[in-house]
Amino acid sequence: MPKVEQLNELLHRELAAAINRELELPEVFVTVSYVSCTPDLQHAKVAVSVLPDKMAGTALKKLKASSGKIASGIIKKTRLRKIPRLLWEFDPTEKKAADLEEVFLKIDQDEDDNISAF
Repeated sequence: MPKVEQLNELLHRELAAAINRELELPEVFVTVSYVSCTPDLQHAKVAVSVLPDKMAGTALKKLKASSGKIASGIIKKTRLRKIPRLLWEFDPTEKKAADLEEVFLKIDQDEDDNISAF
């Protein structure tokens, strides 16, 4: 497995654990969707999904503010000499999935209403 992929997987795992430990947002669920390091290993794009999604801005601000502390913890835990600069972004996939689920439920409800009308 290439070095970049190994680092992506390691950071994904460690960031998920660190967010659960470090991020202090009650009633907000933050999940690391993916980590994508640049080939030169200088930057890592970290996509997170946030539920409820209206708290995404607040969660991203806290994550950005905690980046140094999170990175230090990962360096100590993994014994990496340094980690890429973390670039946080919101991943709307969960929101889109919830919206689609709502549409499907409405379609099912409409079909059930049409069938019972006969």
